[in-house]
Amino acid sequence: MSVQNINETGKNLMEKESEEESIFIDPEDLELDLTHAKLEKIEGFESMKKLEKLCLRRNRIAVLENLEHHPNLKELDLYDNILTEIKGLDSHIFLESLLYLVSNKISKIENLEKLTNLKVLELGSNKIKKIENLESLENLTSLFLGKNKISKIEGLSSLKKLKVLSLQSNRITNIEGLENLKELEELYISHNRIEKIKNLSANEDLKVLDVANNKISRLENLHHLIYLEEFWCNDNYVSQWDDLEEFKNCNCLKTIYLERNPLANDVQYRPRLRRYVPSLTQIDATFRFYEQAPGDSSWRLLLTDIKSVQNKEKD
Repeated sequence: MSVQNINETGKNLMEKESEEESIFIDPEDLELDLTHAKLEKIEGFESMKKLEKLCLRRNRIAVLENLEHHPNLKELDLYDNILTEIKGLDSHIFLESLLYLVSNKISKIENLEKLTNLKVLELGSNKIKKIENLESLENLTSLFLGKNKISKIEGLSSLKKLKVLSLQSNRITNIEGLENLKELEELYISHNRIEKIKNLSANEDLKVLDVANNKISRLENLHHLIYLEEFWCNDNYVSQWDDLEEFKNCNCLKTIYLERNPLANDVQYRPRLRRYVPSLTQIDATFRFYEQAPGDSSWRLLLTDIKSVQNKEKD
């Protein structure tokens, strides 16, 4: 597919030229989406000096290049390409909203020093083994590193504004390195090799904690998380009911997932959970609703499976 400048009419056009599809672009446009355009290089739209959002998803791009022509670029999305390294961003100090490089072949976090205003960095589904070279990203609020080969939580101490951290599906064995992330609100570390919940004493603002699919046998070191709203711990080895005492001060806790733990085999599983955590409105895939019966001043409890609700909405 070739990219050409707009014609004199000033309208965006797309037309077929023999077997090749040409896209006509307007140099004045602020956004450009070339998803699945069979592009192998970032080129053909150098005239778009005002460009702020560039989407190049599902192409065959191997190198980050020619971006110096777009000094106002704020969002860059190269999901599902064949990038092997991060480079070519040295001049992009204005790239501030989003850098999305998911599903490539990147093995190292590097060359991000100039992106001091960046808010969201997405590097999931790559080949990264170490969290590093993030020191200059002091304004980062969301970091996604799921589905890589990371074995240790490190290199995050300078990210003091971070609110969302996703490290799902890696090779992590310990929760650590989070002591400086005092504004962290969401932590996703499911599908790892963690055996113990610990080292969260500095993360009192956590609202979502996902430790599902690990090797955890005890619920501990959670009592200080009074703002916690969602706790995901399904597919672990939790067996002791007394561990639920950890949540006695968590009055904001609405959602808990403990299915496929030994604890969940108790025939009184749901009623006992509600006694320990009265604030719950969702247990595993089941919502807890209260409804007033017609002509009755009392309220009755309805347990509704999420899938049933979703199916009803589709109908």
